[in-house]
Amino acid sequence: MPRYPYPPHDFECLYRHTCPYLDGLSTTWVLGEYRRAGPMYQEHLRIIDGFDGALKARDERIRILERENAELKAKLQALHHRQFKPNKRKDADTGGKDTESASSSSEGEKKKRGAPVGHPGWVRPKPDRIDRTVDVPAPRICPHCQSDDLTPMKEMTEHFQEDIVIQPRTLVTRYLHGQALCARCHRPVVQAGEGELLNAPIGPVAKSAALYLRYRIGIPYRKTAELFRELFGLKFVPASALGFDRKAAARGGPIYEDLRDKIRASDVVHADETSWRGDGVGHYVWFAGNENLAFFHIDRHRSADVAKTIFGEDFDGTLVRDRYAAYNGIGVDWQICIAHILTKAKEIRTEYALLPQTEKDVAVGPFCEGVMNLCSRLCNVGQKLKSGDIPWKAVAKIEKKFVRELNTICKRPLRFKPAETLRSYLAGAKQKFLFTFLRRPGVPPTNNHAEQSLRHLVIFRKICLGTRSESGLKTHSILPSLVQTARRQGVHPREFLQTLLTADTATAQAALYNNST
Repeated sequence: MPRYPYPPHDFECLYRHTCPYLDGLSTTWVLGEYRRAGPMYQEHLRIIDGFDGALKARDERIRILERENAELKAKLQALHHRQFKPNKRKDADTGGKDTESASSSSEGEKKKRGAPVGHPGWVRPKPDRIDRTVDVPAPRICPHCQSDDLTPMKEMTEHFQEDIVIQPRTLVTRYLHGQALCARCHRPVVQAGEGELLNAPIGPVAKSAALYLRYRIGIPYRKTAELFRELFGLKFVPASALGFDRKAAARGGPIYEDLRDKIRASDVVHADETSWRGDGVGHYVWFAGNENLAFFHIDRHRSADVAKTIFGEDFDGTLVRDRYAAYNGIGVDWQICIAHILTKAKEIRTEYALLPQTEKDVAVGPFCEGVMNLCSRLCNVGQKLKSGDIPWKAVAKIEKKFVRELNTICKRPLRFKPAETLRSYLAGAKQKFLFTFLRRPGVPPTNNHAEQSLRHLVIFRKICLGTRSESGLKTHSILPSLVQTARRQGVHPREFLQTLLTADTATAQAALYNNST
């Protein structure tokens, strides 16, 4: 809006009485009114300027909100795409092509079916013993063409078949106890016989098998009771299986605490957590372990205090972890999971592809591709280091090369918020923890070990929908820890559970570690 200067106070117009340009009005009167309205005019100008500033701020706020809304929509669509993938089915309109092939080809990725190139495959070995031999005569009718013109051959073919022997009966053992009278408490006492659980109608073999089916195979109590009834003729209610769990957890409690101490003293520990349901309330299963040990802890919270409860204050090993901040106070040496970074870059690429064209940043695509390529190569280097294909003397040069490449990828700031968050993390102070596996032998580049360890409990959670009591939370922390540790120690979990039910704590602990510790 144009602004005109006020006339000076000593200005005199020739038409001060009557002005032909003002329809005969007096210029003196007009100028007087103009001067008297000056402050109001200035106030109006200030109001208009304020409105202009408010409109500009509002437009900027609208632009920011529209961008955030577009990002959230893209993230929602990406999550929906990952959770509800279209079924692979033939469509007549597409000429019999896969309905999912279009979306897969748009991303430039389509996983091939079958085993990867160079996979040796798996062939069942011949049994190490033969329990019986059955002679089968040559056929008299061809099963292919139904011809009866067959000529017997001298050569014999052999076929090995492995099966199981099911005896649908229980083994009932009668124990005759000699009693003794205690002189102090004046009560008769007895001692357990070989393979006997005092005051227990179900023996240790059946109990250990039920525990194995639940905590290794993931079968619910009801189906466990049904299996024993149908296959072995042993009847018990599902609540009895719950009692098996509680007694085993009570006997395994000291071993569980000792396992925590062994985790704290380990050089390399993987850590991760996942959700759990406890009496309808959200809980979390925390995992800490390595190739030899497995420790689970179910807690109501997902805070750093829980992590400190697991690892203690003096943990000085290398922690293989994701980017979750609760682990920041645990130890001083970490290995950030490269697989998590790779997955995050893929998610950002998918979200970015769903953004409107007006909101896109052309630098996001190359950034994601660069991070994904670098992470894939880092994982490949980790495999070659483990197999010995890359000597450790060349590791320092390899690390410098990857650091320079990563800094180049993360050099330019990005307007897409998820991409910028990842870029800031990769270019920040924690960058060195991406390459710990290149400096410390025995440290893997990914946290896949923890992911695989939690997978069994995730499946179990889907089947049983969690637990319903505090004792259940404790039981499902202790027994999975002992079962998975037994497997990693080369001990059959069922045999260890039987020892746990029948022997003292020291004997059971020695059986867990195969007498190695």
